[in-house]
Amino acid sequence: MSINDHFKANTTLAVPVMLSMLGQVMTGVADSIMVGWTGATPLAASSFANVFFTIPLFFGVGVSYAITPLVAEADGGGDRSRVIAVLKNGTFINLATGLLLVVLIFAIEPLLTHLNQPAEVVSLALPYLSIVALSILPTMVFQTYRQFAEGLHDTRMAMIVVIGSNLLNVLLNYLLIFGKFGFPALGLNGAGWATLISRVVMGLSMFLYVYYAPKFHIYRAGFSLTGYSKKLINQMLHIGIPAGSQFIFETGAFGLSAIMMGWFGTTALAAHQIAINLATISYMTTSGLASAATIRVGHFLGKKNRKQLTNAAYTLIIMALGLMVAWAVLFIVGRYLLPTLYIRDIDVITLTASLLVIAGFFQLSDGMQVVCAGALRGLQDVKIPSLLIFVAYWIIALPLGYYLAFTLGLGPSGIWYGLLIGLTLVAGALFVRLRGLMQKV
Repeated sequence: MSINDHFKANTTLAVPVMLSMLGQVMTGVADSIMVGWTGATPLAASSFANVFFTIPLFFGVGVSYAITPLVAEADGGGDRSRVIAVLKNGTFINLATGLLLVVLIFAIEPLLTHLNQPAEVVSLALPYLSIVALSILPTMVFQTYRQFAEGLHDTRMAMIVVIGSNLLNVLLNYLLIFGKFGFPALGLNGAGWATLISRVVMGLSMFLYVYYAPKFHIYRAGFSLTGYSKKLINQMLHIGIPAGSQFIFETGAFGLSAIMMGWFGTTALAAHQIAINLATISYMTTSGLASAATIRVGHFLGKKNRKQLTNAAYTLIIMALGLMVAWAVLFIVGRYLLPTLYIRDIDVITLTASLLVIAGFFQLSDGMQVVCAGALRGLQDVKIPSLLIFVAYWIIALPLGYYLAFTLGLGPSGIWYGLLIGLTLVAGALFVRLRGLMQKV
């Protein structure tokens, strides 16, 4: 394949994944926008609750990522029985993980009252968290069959399912947040119910597609409830748990930054939620490229083709950097306009604008690190990247952000400067790691 062929193949594979990932995060974006219309306090409450929802959710998503590289490698090597085994054991792992994560969230809910947050924020956050926590189970069902299909280069249906689910979520938000057409006005809790219902539909739809689509009939044995492999489960956990840990370290860092923002008050927490929401949109578009990197690198790893593996990885990194330049420009130029989509509070808008400038500067680092991490998953290398991400965020970025914000008096912006430095360090470290491993394939 020529370099141009790689760009074409990357685009064909990545665009549906990018739209799928964007659609998933747009559920949260729609919730934030529509909740923001009801005031700064409900918006701050959703930010606080999402700290304790998003971290477990993304850990579960990371665990499900073990399916894709193993399926892609087996498909590249022409091993159908291996593909079936990965589907069967991956389904068991993901359902068990989802159940444990829901139990965990309910167990930690009493702790939320002891984190020095505004009382009115906590009182709204708790019932909302109880509702959205249940959506982890259908999300894990969706992830199971999505990652399986993507490992076989089928990325289009997940995109369609997610977009449809997101449209349903927006409709349900309108009905349940504001109490339209005879429905009760549930406010923030309405957004929680909308998320839960739309994700149940999303998970069921992806399951039915993979089960009934003719091209997947040869893998039907993967739906069997017997014949699990302890060896394969262990192998998948050795990939999935570190991959999930990567998400914990990253989303946990942003989550702790939200808690620190809460120490500055409701305005700072609401501004943080808007800026994180917008940065998450850009992150998810490059996460689509990262998924393409996992699939294509895993496929060429199965074929033992180092040249094409390397070309696939580098072209995806170039695409990510180009995309993130565009996001950086949008965030900086539109820093005062974009927050008005969420809220009309001038104090929140002004603070959000200052955070979006910092977010603009870390877009390149974010794009680089997410695609490098995806390519490393394709090489089934997850433990060292997890360690690098932990050090960059938890040993450097968060303590530095705290020092800048509270000791040097930079306020909320200081926390984000710490995140900028952490992202830049992890991007460089993961690129060096990827380049070294590709030379050994």
